[in-house]
Amino acid sequence: MQQINFYQQRVALNVLAKDIANACDIFQAAEGHAVVGIISAQFDNVEQGVTEVKRWMEQVPAISVGLGAGSAKQFYKAAMIAAATAPAHVNQTFTGCGFAAGALAARSVTNTRINALISPTGTTGRVIISTGVSSSQGEPAVVSCDTAVRMIQDLGGQAAKFFPMGGLASLPELKALAESCVRNGMTMIEPTGGIDLDNFQPILETCLEAGVEQVMPHIYSSIIDADSGRTRIEDMAKLLELVKASLK
Repeated sequence: MQQINFYQQRVALNVLAKDIANACDIFQAAEGHAVVGIISAQFDNVEQGVTEVKRWMEQVPAISVGLGAGSAKQFYKAAMIAAATAPAHVNQTFTGCGFAAGALAARSVTNTRINALISPTGTTGRVIISTGVSSSQGEPAVVSCDTAVRMIQDLGGQAAKFFPMGGLASLPELKALAESCVRNGMTMIEPTGGIDLDNFQPILETCLEAGVEQVMPHIYSSIIDADSGRTRIEDMAKLLELVKASLK
């Protein structure tokens, strides 16, 4: 059964890998405190995704079934792939979170942690929850962080995914969401979008200082070598150093 291995039970790194060999190197560099994303958007159908995820799971300890740049259109595929494979983690839109929870429960999958994607508004304490296929095309549904967190819990999700992070500009909004998670008993937060080696630590520490039990930042393109497509192992090692420094 796959599980996320958090450093000091607090932090894990969600990253991508070019191939299984790259993923294994990533885990070694991160001392096991990593989750490797496999993006649903790359597959034509659920069956292809299930086959590939199972192949990776034979050697990679923790897989996160992703959407693909937060694509709402991938919610069904991601949910069904996760239900058939029981990975450590699955990404979801806000509106798809309940569907994923139901699909997993129908297969008696209890280890897979589910997030729900919410987005910043530019106003601290308010987030957008209309991140689904249809809802994202209409008038934004803006609610308080407390309402969003409580609704994610009602839907069966365990984490708030804050996307796009937008570097340090959204730190006050991230802080408000993190404080809401603590206030309402949500144990996990996942900042993602625009995170790199330069802004990683203040983003992480904002969540930790708010008191969220577990933080899983997603760091993607900024640590991928443009020529090879492989996640740079030296960057993984640096990220782990930053995590350790933040938890001294």
